[in-house]
Amino acid sequence: MRFDFTDLNLFRHIVEAGSITHGAERSNLALAAASTRIRKMELGFGTELLVRGRLGVVPTQAGRTLLQHARAILAESERLQEDLSPYARGLAGQVRVLSNTNALTEFLPETLSSFLMAHPDISVDLEERLSDEIVGLIAEGNADIGIVAGTVDYGGLSTFPFRSDRFVLVVAKNHPLATRSRIGFAEVLDYDMVGLDRASAIQRFLADKANRIGRPLRLRVQLRSFDAICRLVECNVGVGIVPETTVRRTERTMAISAVRLTDSWAPRELTICVRDIEVLPPYARQLVDHLRASA
Repeated sequence: MRFDFTDLNLFRHIVEAGSITHGAERSNLALAAASTRIRKMELGFGTELLVRGRLGVVPTQAGRTLLQHARAILAESERLQEDLSPYARGLAGQVRVLSNTNALTEFLPETLSSFLMAHPDISVDLEERLSDEIVGLIAEGNADIGIVAGTVDYGGLSTFPFRSDRFVLVVAKNHPLATRSRIGFAEVLDYDMVGLDRASAIQRFLADKANRIGRPLRLRVQLRSFDAICRLVECNVGVGIVPETTVRRTERTMAISAVRLTDSWAPRELTICVRDIEVLPPYARQLVDHLRASA
């Protein structure tokens, strides 16, 4: 059984086009060459992969199985090329970092900026995720470094303290809740809210907390940043839940106030987690050291 990426790509194109002719065109192959490749694959696997008819072709059960694996193999090949491309540009390596929303928006921009300036031969692939998702992906080896809330179960991961913060309710200065010093999340659900995009990790986290209470989030507007939330809160569009560090920074120029949330999940001890610090590539360990130093 012998086949290569060209064979797999050709087979995928043929099935998606429903035609050997059109599949060959998409693969930039002559029809005769494409037909020969498919026949050799069928001989190699010992079974027919396509049912040929007057209106085109459809995959057999074996062909559908091959298509599933072909797509996975080709996707991994593309991922491999992406991961190796930094080296072709003269970079020493690429670090994949997963972060929750709080750390991503409030602490990582400046920290990563100083690291990348000091290490021009290293690139960072940064992705936002929920903290419990991050722990699972780090444990599976799908990323190098995670930054998570301290409330999650780390399993057997190695962890290091990063930063401390907390979520607070932000309201306009003239809002009825502005005179309050504390409030529970359940009471917040009585008010219209301004939040992040539904796909963001923190918005999914808050939606889950609301569902556990049995109440929906009354989202009026969904934005792309905590700063934008504060701006619309100032305009009395609704109330918002943001990191306390955001409010401290923006209240200098905005008429907003912070009300402390009494819920146990509001304090955020942000933690760096890795699978095993000793087996990380040198450039990833350098980033961990830089993050720990910035703390």
